[in-house]
Amino acid sequence: MSRPADFIDAHKRHWLDAELLFQNKRWANASQLHGFSAECGLKAVMQQHLGMHVDAQGKPADAKYRKHVQEIWPLFPALATGRPGRRFLRHLPSHNPFSNWSHHDRYAASAGFRQSSGTAHRTGAESVHRMLQLEMAGVP
Repeated sequence: MSRPADFIDAHKRHWLDAELLFQNKRWANASQLHGFSAECGLKAVMQQHLGMHVDAQGKPADAKYRKHVQEIWPLFPALATGRPGRRFLRHLPSHNPFSNWSHHDRYAASAGFRQSSGTAHRTGAESVHRMLQLEMAGVP
């Protein structure tokens, strides 16, 4: 039996672990966790502020939102359009920093990962992390 989803907690946990790995030049796993961190952060905002419904386990009720970050990132702006969601969009880059990210890369050899792609994924995750920090602090 799986545990219920908690997007905020998962975002924080993945962010902290990704940062430790990134500082230790563990690009492969840092990249993966930065992606999962960003995904969870976006889904937290989608659920709490933009009307994404979840099932009893806390997972997105609509199958189109049961995706990973590379597919959620392009969906987020459409869901966030309009007055209530605009405040979130200004914290995120307009391009998708995870367009070359895949959860399947968890099976790939470490040698195939470089600091440059890890840095891009970190930057994307950091924008989501800052957005959530400001939101929790009540900064418009």
